[in-house]
Amino acid sequence: MGPASKSDDHTATATLLPEPVIVPRSEHSISRKQFSPNAVKVLYRLKDAGFEAYLVGGCIRDILLGLEPKDFDVVTNAKPEEIKRIFRNCRLIGRRFRLAHIVFGQEIIEVATMRGHHSDEGKSNNISQASEHGQLLRDNVYGTIEEDAERRDFSINALYYSIEDFSIRDYAGGLAAIRARQIELIGDPETRYREDPVRMLRAVRFATKLDMGIAPATKNPIPQLASLLENIPAARLFEECLKLFLNGKAEQNFLMLRELGLFKYLFPTTERALNASTDGFAERFIQQMFANTDARINADKKVTPAFIFAALLWLPLRQRAEALVEKDGMFAHDAYNIAMNAVLSDSAKQVAVPKRFTIGARDIWHLQLRLDKRGGQRAYRLSLQPKFRAAYDFLLLRVESGETELQSLAAWWTNYLEKDVTGQKDMVKSLDERSGPRRPRRRKPRKKPDPS
Repeated sequence: MGPASKSDDHTATATLLPEPVIVPRSEHSISRKQFSPNAVKVLYRLKDAGFEAYLVGGCIRDILLGLEPKDFDVVTNAKPEEIKRIFRNCRLIGRRFRLAHIVFGQEIIEVATMRGHHSDEGKSNNISQASEHGQLLRDNVYGTIEEDAERRDFSINALYYSIEDFSIRDYAGGLAAIRARQIELIGDPETRYREDPVRMLRAVRFATKLDMGIAPATKNPIPQLASLLENIPAARLFEECLKLFLNGKAEQNFLMLRELGLFKYLFPTTERALNASTDGFAERFIQQMFANTDARINADKKVTPAFIFAALLWLPLRQRAEALVEKDGMFAHDAYNIAMNAVLSDSAKQVAVPKRFTIGARDIWHLQLRLDKRGGQRAYRLSLQPKFRAAYDFLLLRVESGETELQSLAAWWTNYLEKDVTGQKDMVKSLDERSGPRRPRRRKPRKKPDPS
């Protein structure tokens, strides 16, 4: 949640920034009352211990935009070990980026040490390592506030609030970018993206979240550099997907990810299915799923990632299963089981979805094959399945996206769920009567006991 964990301050190249703009307390509207009391405590404790301390990044940006800040991140010239000595409720985390978490019950204030330039990495306690692609693997190079500002990702995140004199310090034109409503990288865009390709995803997320445009110099290199996402650990891309798809702007993020050529490096099999669709169903299905997700999140309703990933992988899953049925003559149930394993295995190479969500996705998929089997006790038993409601919503999504042949099935289940127990039994009885008498089950003859 803090600066380093959000990839906003790990650059390997120094950038010459103009003289900072310092806005005194009398000329800005930000008040300490708008900050978390615990964040203010951390600032004062560091100041009283003789260190510099600033609130930085998102919380300053959001307040200036009239939004309610959620994260209060602190930057200081104190080293992680020095921070730990000051705060008893501190734990140090991270190897790639060393951070201090100050724990106040349910709230964590993240404190990062000011980053420096790698030209100074010979100094004691400075550890840095980059990959052959220019991506930073380890980065514990400490420096001054000016260097720290140069190493932030976007100009709107290089805004600092000083607890010393309550001024706002703008080191990279962040205030002007906010006025222009532009997302712009600090430094050379290609270098910055190579150092951390996830910045391309962050540019998209900030643009939609803050209702801003992406500056041309920041936007133009993305399609050519999108393949760098293949070098990012799949577990980290899963976390980034959650931020993109569970923030109430998923539909806009999806459209921009495709426009910039990023989506295919997150979900390549889904991208191929979208491109192969000739009737527009595939795109309607994914876009409608994200629109529904946004509506639920903005209404403060729960959304399970299992549903999102079940929908994202449904198209390649169905393609693969139908090919197995057609070419190999498999039963649908067997074909889908094989296809599920293959699709999830392929997807995990790009985005590592935890097992608890892939299990949920499997349940949703399995239930799609069973929702039309409603006779006898089946409808009642299906309705008790843990993922039944998600599977029902998935069915409605399919109908909403154009699978009109499922309309009557979806209407039946909608009616069933609105009935009391007696009404549900009547619906199933009526269904059984229309389908005719069921064949009696043939019992296997009992084996005669062996006389020996």
